[in-house]
Amino acid sequence: MHFFEIGKIRQTKNAVIGLRYINTKFPMAKANKSIYSALAANLLIAVTKFIAGAFTNSSSMIAEGIHSTVDTSNQLLLLYGLKRSAKPADQYRPFGYGKELYFWSFIVSIMIFGLGGVLSVSQGITHIRHPEELVDPGWNYAVLALSFVFEGASLMVAIKEFNKTRNGLTWWKAIIKSKDPSGFLVLFEDGAAVMGLLIVFVLMVLSHSLKMPFLDGLASVLVGVLLILVSFILARESRSLLMGEGLSPETQQKLKVLVESDNDVIEVKSILSTYQSPKEVLLVLILTFQPELDTEDLTTAIDRLRDKIKAEYSIIRFVIIQPQSVTLKSDDFAS
Repeated sequence: MHFFEIGKIRQTKNAVIGLRYINTKFPMAKANKSIYSALAANLLIAVTKFIAGAFTNSSSMIAEGIHSTVDTSNQLLLLYGLKRSAKPADQYRPFGYGKELYFWSFIVSIMIFGLGGVLSVSQGITHIRHPEELVDPGWNYAVLALSFVFEGASLMVAIKEFNKTRNGLTWWKAIIKSKDPSGFLVLFEDGAAVMGLLIVFVLMVLSHSLKMPFLDGLASVLVGVLLILVSFILARESRSLLMGEGLSPETQQKLKVLVESDNDVIEVKSILSTYQSPKEVLLVLILTFQPELDTEDLTTAIDRLRDKIKAEYSIIRFVIIQPQSVTLKSDDFAS
């Protein structure tokens, strides 16, 4: 894969930065099996839910069918985003297309809200206002049991895959710190699907046994509210990634120690970073070097630091090192 690597830098007040076009290969985010398992499960379940809902006049089952259809399209969008994010860099996108994954993940969260949550709530309100008796609810129970098996299996795969990336963190903290939305999106979708099935099952049993058909509509509303809550969480995380999250403070401190251990570096003035994709980081360092260094020495020091950083942190693919005069302050430089 092609990308632009930062080349030699000459020391001037504004530091002219050269780019050297080179060839290399590096691993991009790959679709894991949790996405494929969720896609297969949701596609099969959506069809059976719609069939059961049509035969039994169950709004909650129709809502669940909508939920599974939205989840199916979401998995397809995630796969598309993963494919787009792996495109090689070119003259129009010199840092690559990694953020395509973040964009499509944000679209998925919007779809969960609009096509999943809002439609389910609307469907449920309609059936609460105009309740209909369930016809042969055995269909619904059979579909729910089948759906629970498939969704449960898909959730277990998603949990297993995401658990590999936690590195000892709590589940919530791992989700917040994750830079790969394809992992936690599937986890949330499958978790919401299983919870939705439990809600529908409980209220459907009550609706049938108590002869209170409006409870079926209430189940649809609750499923919709659940999807809306999930969509807000996912939208928040995807938006944060899309806008640009940087390296953790712990990693930045380690970088500072690593760079300042070089004899030619006086001080790290600033560390700027952003994730271009789950496995690509753009790093900008503003450094003060020893004043006696000439242009050739400075170039050698910058090349050495860049190589040292990349050797220590394989996730850092692009390194821009900006020399700063010892007599200048960071505010003066930024202006």
